[in-house]
Amino acid sequence: MILELGLFIVMYILLLTLPNYRHLIALVTAIIFIALPTIDVYDAFMAVNWNVILMLLGTMAVVELFIESGMPKKMAEGLLKLVPNVMWAVVVLSLFSGIISAFVDNVATVLMVAPVGIEISRKINTNPIPVIISIAVSSNLQGAATLVGDTTSILLGSYANLSFNDFFFFKGRLGIFWTVEFGALATIPVILYLFRKEKNKVESNSNTIVKDYVPSILMLSVIVGLIIASQFPNKPALTNGYICVSLAIIGTLYEYIRTKDKAVLKNVLGAIDFETLLLLISLFIVIEGITQAGVIDAIANLFMKIGGSSKFVMYTIIVFASVLISAFVDNIPYVATMLPVVTSLSAMMGIEPYLFDFGLLIGATLGGNITPVGASANIAGIGILRKEGYEPTSKDFFRIGIPFTMVAVFTGYILNWLIWS
Repeated sequence: MILELGLFIVMYILLLTLPNYRHLIALVTAIIFIALPTIDVYDAFMAVNWNVILMLLGTMAVVELFIESGMPKKMAEGLLKLVPNVMWAVVVLSLFSGIISAFVDNVATVLMVAPVGIEISRKINTNPIPVIISIAVSSNLQGAATLVGDTTSILLGSYANLSFNDFFFFKGRLGIFWTVEFGALATIPVILYLFRKEKNKVESNSNTIVKDYVPSILMLSVIVGLIIASQFPNKPALTNGYICVSLAIIGTLYEYIRTKDKAVLKNVLGAIDFETLLLLISLFIVIEGITQAGVIDAIANLFMKIGGSSKFVMYTIIVFASVLISAFVDNIPYVATMLPVVTSLSAMMGIEPYLFDFGLLIGATLGGNITPVGASANIAGIGILRKEGYEPTSKDFFRIGIPFTMVAVFTGYILNWLIWS
């Protein structure tokens, strides 16, 4: 276990210090884990969440068609007419992405909203890096609001037998949806402060003509398709991925038939960020390696020893340790490991498990916003910036991610305690 933990720590240090080589660093680390007796090739393949990978791939292609249609520019122009300056433009974009993310996967949300942020930044000649980071962390925040918003929510819903409606109202009390939404509202002053100097007046005299509305329909189809798919509990594991890839294929074929231009396929393939996909695949393998090595189990056992018999102390540890751990460890295996632990702790203390369950989800979901590699949405956002020729640093991310996360976490931490303690 010591060797695997050491490799994991070294990998993340390199990921944070050498951002241009993240995909290669993660790949090499994954290969080392496979070479060790900890995890074999089959386990490595099964550890990858191919549903997420396929969904990301398909959405990237649909987004490229969406951008080429001119719709993001049109949306940007419409938004610019509603807000007085850059500061409020970022607030509106962040809230907009958060609302979408409550019902659609965080990565898909970033891929949909980020092009609008890029277009706004270009029109007013401002740095898009903090804009896209704000969109990414907002998307990651509200993923915990509903059963379909994030994989961790799906894990909790399945384990605790919670329905879609239970996330809104449960046992006569407010569900976790409201806790997350109040946390999102609490981040507005943070965004206003961080962008307080961005008082440039927003003006847009241009009037983009949308070439074709079919890509916009495809984008809406992605959202609707994912929401509908979430209503079927026994659907195939790759359903979301199949939906996104199928719509991408349909859109590409339609565009080729419409334009008779072979460059359409080249442009769509060129829009797929294979480095980001490779990074995610490699991280899935590495996380499975440390899980099988017992690293995550050791952390879970540590919770039980430190918390003692105090409900408040245990709740505090669960929330804030989850924030810290999920800043570096993928929250999916962590939440999957910790759910049985917090349920057992609740039983030993003679209380309902929901205080600890929701506290775990709040901490594990929001903790990914602290670092640029802590959540898939962050990785996707940074990938988009790099594709556009920008190089965000870890400092750029920490400046927004840390205060954003802490305000949202403290708000959720307090409200969840008041509701469920």
